[in-house]
Amino acid sequence: MKNYGKIFSVLMWVLILISVAIVVLGFTNEWASSNVDMVMNYTYLMVGIALFAVIVVGILVSAVNDPKSLLKLLGVVAGIAVVVGGVYAISSGAPAVGITIDQPSATTLKLTDTVLNLTYIAAGLAIVSIVFGELYSAIRNR
Repeated sequence: MKNYGKIFSVLMWVLILISVAIVVLGFTNEWASSNVDMVMNYTYLMVGIALFAVIVVGILVSAVNDPKSLLKLLGVVAGIAVVVGGVYAISSGAPAVGITIDQPSATTLKLTDTVLNLTYIAAGLAIVSIVFGELYSAIRNR
């Protein structure tokens, strides 16, 4: 199949249109509780599809190119699972401050804290890698 680029391009446009439709629906209905739930469920779906695609494509490419690299991939996936599990364990799941309506469930609060903490860790690692990459490049090209 040589039409992978076309398939991915069409799929990307479909997902963008769905995202825009959800945002427009949210703004026209003043972000009612059901719309927020819909956006959160759509976000969970997109994250799940992305994780599935990365893992499956990684496994398929590794299996085709170098079957021994599957062990490295398994190590990376296990490492990510350990990091996410550790961050989930230290996430507080404390009630949201300033909410005048019903609080989200404890599970939702815990997952939200986990995602926020993972985002902070990823942002911090990105900044550190940029700084050290530039320093390493400057020292190496001296």
